[in-house]
Amino acid sequence: MTAKKTTHINDIKELLCTSPFGTFFGVPQQVFDRVWHRLSNPDGNSVVYISMEIGADPDVFHPVMDFLTEQEYRESKDPDIQLLLNKYLHGPRKIPNYSGGLGVLAGDTLKSFADTHIPVMAVSLLYREGYFSQIVDSRMGQIDQATSWSPEETPSLFQLEDPENPGQPLTITVPFYNEYDHPTLAKAHVWMKMEISEELDYFVPEFLLDYSIDSSPSWVREAGLRLYNSKSTIMKANQRRMLGTGILPLMKALGLTARTIHLNEQHGVTVTMQLILRQIEETLGPDFRSRMTDNDIRAAAEEVAKRIVYTIHTPVTAGHDRFDRSLYTGITQDSCIQILNLLASDEESPSQYNFTAFAMRVNRAVNSVSRLHRDVTRKQFPQFADKIRAITNGVHHLTWISETRAKVFDNSAALSGWRDDPGVFAHADLENDRTFRRNLQKAWRHDNHVLADYVSNMLVEHRRQMVETWIDPPNYFSRLDEVVKLEPGVFTIGFARRFSTYKRADLIFDDIPALADILVRNNWRINFVFAGKAHPQDEPGKSVLKLILDNQQELYTLSNGLARLVFIPGYDMKIAKMMVSGVHTWLNSPKRPLEASGTSGMKAAMNGVPNLSVMDGWWVEGYHEGKTGWKFGYEGPLNEYSLSEDPATLLYAEDSLSFYKLLPGILELFYEQPGKYLQIAVNNLLLNVPIFNTHRMAAEYVREYDLELDTETAANIAGFQELYRSDVVDD
Repeated sequence: MTAKKTTHINDIKELLCTSPFGTFFGVPQQVFDRVWHRLSNPDGNSVVYISMEIGADPDVFHPVMDFLTEQEYRESKDPDIQLLLNKYLHGPRKIPNYSGGLGVLAGDTLKSFADTHIPVMAVSLLYREGYFSQIVDSRMGQIDQATSWSPEETPSLFQLEDPENPGQPLTITVPFYNEYDHPTLAKAHVWMKMEISEELDYFVPEFLLDYSIDSSPSWVREAGLRLYNSKSTIMKANQRRMLGTGILPLMKALGLTARTIHLNEQHGVTVTMQLILRQIEETLGPDFRSRMTDNDIRAAAEEVAKRIVYTIHTPVTAGHDRFDRSLYTGITQDSCIQILNLLASDEESPSQYNFTAFAMRVNRAVNSVSRLHRDVTRKQFPQFADKIRAITNGVHHLTWISETRAKVFDNSAALSGWRDDPGVFAHADLENDRTFRRNLQKAWRHDNHVLADYVSNMLVEHRRQMVETWIDPPNYFSRLDEVVKLEPGVFTIGFARRFSTYKRADLIFDDIPALADILVRNNWRINFVFAGKAHPQDEPGKSVLKLILDNQQELYTLSNGLARLVFIPGYDMKIAKMMVSGVHTWLNSPKRPLEASGTSGMKAAMNGVPNLSVMDGWWVEGYHEGKTGWKFGYEGPLNEYSLSEDPATLLYAEDSLSFYKLLPGILELFYEQPGKYLQIAVNNLLLNVPIFNTHRMAAEYVREYDLELDTETAANIAGFQELYRSDVVDD
């Protein structure tokens, strides 16, 4: 997406900036200095955002590369500048430090903090082997393969230098204690990814701790190699410790002073334990460990809670970190065990520590990620119900709106300023704008053509791979004698997300003869484009993915070739952007109410694409009485049965039947009344773009951050806060 307001930069050298920690590229020196000053000011008027994963691949949002391309900067006589040009224009575009929605949400959030000039720094881990790469074989299903990438060659990533030893990597020391209070000193290098605003006038530094260095113990190096490394429970626990325990040493080394800490999920909650210990030491003195009582811990926790904002993202059991007490006793010191016994107790499982409960107990604000999720979370944690609020998720509109759609919006006078303020859609008069509607329809056709071409070329490539490699292609159509393509203009349903049993990716194929009969009776053609990954240790999730592959031939045969179901392997942000803009409707079929929010459907809505979804997560707020898409499935009360993840309670028969009843009306509307179908797209732009964007979401978080903002920034944030108030009671 082309940057529009970087006229304040007249020469490429202006994008070089330096500090005691190295040389960086992407913003002018005065911008770098202003951001760093705000983050290191003794007043602590800033935020540290902690997330186990952060997804912000520079192949879907790349303001610096856009600027270089727009200004035609390709060559420089300065060799250092030329290296940077090569990196930004031709370097690798993947940073595999995310697994899915949680990480991509974190990346989108940081981009909006940058766009709106909020003083935030982020902390995560740098995983040298990233998240796994996915190969899909028709017989074996998902095959997990180690990811290989080079942070040194990746644009927007910089390894920090030691101010006292220029040219040498900055190394921080993170102590870990065992049950005998003996320390193990782990070492980490520090990388900084710069999340730069579209106008190149602000950035959010994202610090990544790289423990995969020779000076760290082998168990630390191994735990830091891969995201969500679940080789063993103790490795999982250590990875969480490496994140949370590294926060304070990092901030000290960089001189950063944020008084507010935002836990994006509970993975980094051990930073809270470190703060409690520090608070007790300030009160009792250096011998505090032998003197502290439960009352001292409670008092310290009450003070530390004033600094903590906590976002919980899931009602699903697997999303809450629990560790056996016996395991934790062997990997940490007595003083930490004393804190955990008091603050991480789990009433349902007394033999375990519950880190979600820990985060729930120690904070000044806790939020869910949709209104429905708020209600679910209150039921799951009734003791904290009074303080649980809703801040509904959003997505970064500049990242997820396709290039083609963006040009349509740029050329619409009614949408002037949409890049800076997605709220302009709420007041735009587009109802009778025939030019806009014609251009939107044309852009939609183009994006659908791009997706169809990608899939068709993929099928040809898979046919070649079948001959040249041992991989049996994941798509039935690559094995047919005749060449089968995905044709543009055919009604296309998209589905892409993590494959987990409660998300029910295979729901709509529960009765393939019934589905095929709908199509054959009406001679309707339809494409189903699916993508997504199952966690390497989630065997049931892998089974669901395999079912999608197994359904392809039967659906194609019974529908007389009218239905084509394809699977795109290697799902990432670039594929996601192509899909959410290229399909005609976006499918979401979880068991209600186990989807806390979901953001893929929001990305589709940013492009005007209607959603076809169970009334779960964000869609309860985005449905707008049918103006923006369709609903199907069970809508009953929240109770123990509805919250169950037991396979016997997943309502396949009931919810798939609901889908089959709804589908004919949608297909008839698409093929017979395209003007009315386009109206649903326009409704999405007017009703959902102003709500489900991370500018609005970030503004709602600012309410919880207690920041003092300059007059202009405060006014902008107030404007975004007026777009929507997540925490209201539904009628």
